[in-house]
Amino acid sequence: MAAELFEGQYVWHPAADDRVLASVCVDVRAGRYRSAREALAETRTDFALRAHRSLVLASEAAGTDLVERWLAEEPGPESALMWARVAVQRAIRAADARDERAEALERIALAACDRASAMNPADPTPWAAKLAMARLHRPHDRAPSGLLTSPPGPWRLFARTLALDPWHREAHHRFLSFFFTRYGGSVNAAWDVAAFLAQRAPADSAIRLLPLVALVESHNPGQLLAERVWEQPQWRATALSIYHNWLPTMAGYRFTPVLDQAYLAHALVMAQREFEARAVFTAMGRYASRMPWSVFGDPAEQLSRARRACGLPIPS
Repeated sequence: MAAELFEGQYVWHPAADDRVLASVCVDVRAGRYRSAREALAETRTDFALRAHRSLVLASEAAGTDLVERWLAEEPGPESALMWARVAVQRAIRAADARDERAEALERIALAACDRASAMNPADPTPWAAKLAMARLHRPHDRAPSGLLTSPPGPWRLFARTLALDPWHREAHHRFLSFFFTRYGGSVNAAWDVAAFLAQRAPADSAIRLLPLVALVESHNPGQLLAERVWEQPQWRATALSIYHNWLPTMAGYRFTPVLDQAYLAHALVMAQREFEARAVFTAMGRYASRMPWSVFGDPAEQLSRARRACGLPIPS
C-alpha cells in the first residue's frame, strides 16, 4: 500500500494502516472482545494477517483479563489463539524479568498454544508463538546440512511450523532470533541461519530480509568503521535485490509491512542508495517502527536523519 508523503507526525502504532486492527485495539483497551473475534475470524486462511493481528492485539490485552473472560464466555479458535498469544507474552516477560512465576507461566503458555492448535490444526500461528519461547530453554536439535556453523536449535519445532506455512514470516523471525547473541547465540550462527533461510525463499519473499535483520543485530558501534559495513558489495547487492524483487509486491499486502520496510530503507540509506531508499520511505508514508533505528540511537532522530538524507520531509 503506497502512502503519500507527509508533513505531520510519525505513527508508531504497530497496527499501521490496518484500520480494522487499529479500531479493534481501542475496543480491547476498553475491555471489549467482539470486534477482535471478527477481525481474527476473517484471517483464518490468511496466515500473515492472522499472525500480525493476533500479535498486536496480544500486546494490548496482556495486562488485562480480557482473554480469560473471552475464552470462558466464547471458547473457539479465535479466543484460544488470543489466549495463547497473551500467555506467551506473559511468560517471556516473566522470564526476562527473572520473575519467580516464570516457569509456571511458561507451562500455561505451552498448554495454551496446544489448545489453540487443537482448535485450528491448520493454523501455524500457535507454533510460531511456541518458537518465541524456545530461547528460554535452548533446545539443541541438530541442524540440517547446508549451514557452515551447523548451529543446534529448535529445528524440529521450526519444521513443524513450516509444514503448515513454508514462508511464514513470523516463524522465520522467531527462529532467527533464537541465534542472536543477546539470547545465547553467536554472530556467526545468526548470519549463517539468516543466509540459509533467505536463500531458500522465493526472490519476492519478505524472508529475503533476514540477512539485513542479522546485520543490524550484530552491529557493534565500537568496531572500526562499523557503520560502513552496509556499503560492502555483498550487503549493497542484498538490499538492492530485495528492493527490486520484494518492494513491488506491496500492492498485494492487506497492511503496510512497516517493520520490514524499515529494515530495507535503513540498509539502503547506509549503503548510500538514497534514490531507492526514498521509494521505500514513500511506501511507508507516516508509519514508523522503532527497529532498526533504535539500535543506532533515538529512533525518531535516526528515522528523521535517514529521511532527510533522501530529501524527504520530517515532522516539525
